[in-house]
Amino acid sequence: MAAEIAVTDTHSLLWYGEPRAHRKLGRAALAHFQRVDRGQAVIYVPALVLADVSELAHLGRITLPMPFDTWMDGVFSNPCCIMQPLSDQIIRAAHQLFAIPERGDRLIAATAVALEVPLITRAPAIAACAGVALVW
Repeated sequence: MAAEIAVTDTHSLLWYGEPRAHRKLGRAALAHFQRVDRGQAVIYVPALVLADVSELAHLGRITLPMPFDTWMDGVFSNPCCIMQPLSDQIIRAAHQLFAIPERGDRLIAATAVALEVPLITRAPAIAACAGVALVW
């Protein structure tokens, strides 16, 4: 059986990383992250998500439980978590998604489009605009 694969957005990754915030995740999203932890699924983390987390921490809008570099190392200590760089394919996909007004959301959704996998997000309209399956 092929591994389940999805792209995560910023909120979803942060909420899964904080056990007290797991209740903010949809059941399917939480289950996907748990399968990733067990090595039964894969999650792609767009580079933009990491930039978002860095900026949010720097601005004091979120508090990470450890320094950012250590947090990032922890995320990728699991081989089922894969950082997805911004590529020309993603930028081309994003160029078709201007119905998604926020650039960050558009690039995260374009990552799912380019990889042809579902998107983990609490925003069904973003997944719908991108034409990708929603995991929530």
